[in-house]
Amino acid sequence: MRPESLGVIGLGALGGSIAWRAAQAGVPRIIGYSPVPAEAVAALKAGAITEIADRPDRAVGPADLVVLAAPPGATLNLLRDLRGQLQARPVLCTDVTSVKRPIMDLAEHLALTERFAGSHPLAGTHESGFDAARPSRLDGALVYVTPLPNGERAAREIADFWAGVCGASPVLCNAAEHDRVVAWTSHLPQAVASALAGALRRAGPKGVTYGPGARDTTRLAASNPALWHDVLLLNREALLEGLDAMEGELGRLRRALNTGNGDELLAWLEAARTWRRQVDS
Repeated sequence: MRPESLGVIGLGALGGSIAWRAAQAGVPRIIGYSPVPAEAVAALKAGAITEIADRPDRAVGPADLVVLAAPPGATLNLLRDLRGQLQARPVLCTDVTSVKRPIMDLAEHLALTERFAGSHPLAGTHESGFDAARPSRLDGALVYVTPLPNGERAAREIADFWAGVCGASPVLCNAAEHDRVVAWTSHLPQAVASALAGALRRAGPKGVTYGPGARDTTRLAASNPALWHDVLLLNREALLEGLDAMEGELGRLRRALNTGNGDELLAWLEAARTWRRQVDS
């Protein structure tokens, strides 16, 4: 779908990028709301939105499509608060959170089958705020779209928005399977980066300059804590499986070092290198 009027609730790195891309694609009316007023002003000055809403519901009223670009906890609250408006008129709605099952369960409970489909654009960044928004951020990005039961029509319309307006590549998938996959591909790397940053902060040498290895492997630790607080808690069952596997790998490393087993250590390192090279191939 190509909406005549788009509501974007949340104008940070991702929400701001979606609004900005829609503006460049010719969507004539884009109403933006941000809990940080300066972000809304910056988005208006940049031409990413055409008007500012002072409350979330005022971004919904005139919209054909509403994008909830907020952390998972806030998105759950927004769905509850906006339910009446979403049901009262033919408006479609999607979100952009990286954990889908809790969002979809609530949307189904609120009887939003004909109005809502979940989305997860793989276009995030560890930076936050409208300063990190880019109209090109969605170019070619994979976007998972998760339909509600019997909600395929809404999902197709929303997938068409991602492809036709944002230049992204949408793929329909099941919410539970999505959450299991991203627990490994996104949430576990975030947790590990934060754990490494925590270890360096607590026990690492003070006053030293960290090289690119430490900076690269802890880059994700600079991500928005409030966002990841919600994601890790809401997808904790799937994430705990990944953490178990991570602890197993560290156990193998510790065992090889404790015993001085060079062959085991080399095999451990070579297996990791082989896997990493395959990722890029």
